Amino acid sequence: MESQATLILIKPDGLKKSLTGNILTRLSETKLEIVAAKMVRVSRELAAEHYQHLKDKPFFEDVLRYLMGEFHDRRKVMALVYWGPGACAKCRALAGATNPEEADSVSIRGSYGRITTRGVYENVIHVSAHAEDAEREIKLWFEPDEVIVDLYPTKNVVESREKRAWL
Repeated sequence: MESQATLILIKPDGLKKSLTGNILTRLSETKLEIVAAKMVRVSRELAAEHYQHLKDKPFFEDVLRYLMGEFHDRRKVMALVYWGPGACAKCRALAGATNPEEADSVSIRGSYGRITTRGVYENVIHVSAHAEDAEREIKLWFEPDEVIVDLYPTKNVVESREKRAWL
């Protein structure tokens, strides 16, 4: 089976509930390699681009606010790239169904997810659905130099933008 990558996001509710270690332990069952990891402050633009496929849904605004951390006072997510044979399928199987009430009780979402009284799925984790989604999502969340393997073709560009630097 060919190696593939998948994007994993530990969402704000997972961080607030201190589930990061539990989730990473469960994901280690896949025997996949972590090839990128970082904490990200999620902007409205990033959340909207990530969930572009839901933009016509009535719950779109709540999904954005959830990923941005507005519901949990945790304005961050942990973004990771897992890589290896069958990465999407293996990680999705461990994550469980998107709806926490439909997820197998031993899955990550079945164990830790819930549906709020507002009807928002707090499902603690995102996993790319398939290789095409994974490529789009990984390119959205990571720069090529933040990933320790060459996942997709790249090009060298010269940028002249201001950035913060350590003193």
